[in-house]
Amino acid sequence: MCEAVHTIPARVYYEDTDAAGIVYHTAYLRFAERGRTEWLRAAGFDHRGLRESAGGAFVVRSMAVEFLAAARLDDEVEVSTWIAGTRAASLVMGQKVSLAGRDLVVMTVRLAFLGANGRARRLPEPLAEAVRQRFH
Repeated sequence: MCEAVHTIPARVYYEDTDAAGIVYHTAYLRFAERGRTEWLRAAGFDHRGLRESAGGAFVVRSMAVEFLAAARLDDEVEVSTWIAGTRAASLVMGQKVSLAGRDLVVMTVRLAFLGANGRARRLPEPLAEAVRQRFH
């Protein structure tokens, strides 16, 4: 099981930057996606497995992002992810991208769990239990 806050490293590559070598804003969204995916994996689940076993998948319903400072080419940032809230069919994840202990980007992401029909459905019970252990 993962820790309450799960952190992964992410290297800034040329493809993540603009012409000045500064991380382009959408790259932070990719870093955050990797952070959420690895949080899920550390909790014992993965996206393909949820699709196959529970017939559902997470989608981003909303996101609030605050850009505080910039990372640059070749920096190794840390992406931290944690549960900020839960509902029967959704999770709210807090995330931040930081460099050397300094927060660069802070975000809140609401994820909905959708069934194969595209409608919201309850989190699968094993996942809901894992979330309860981390959140409460």
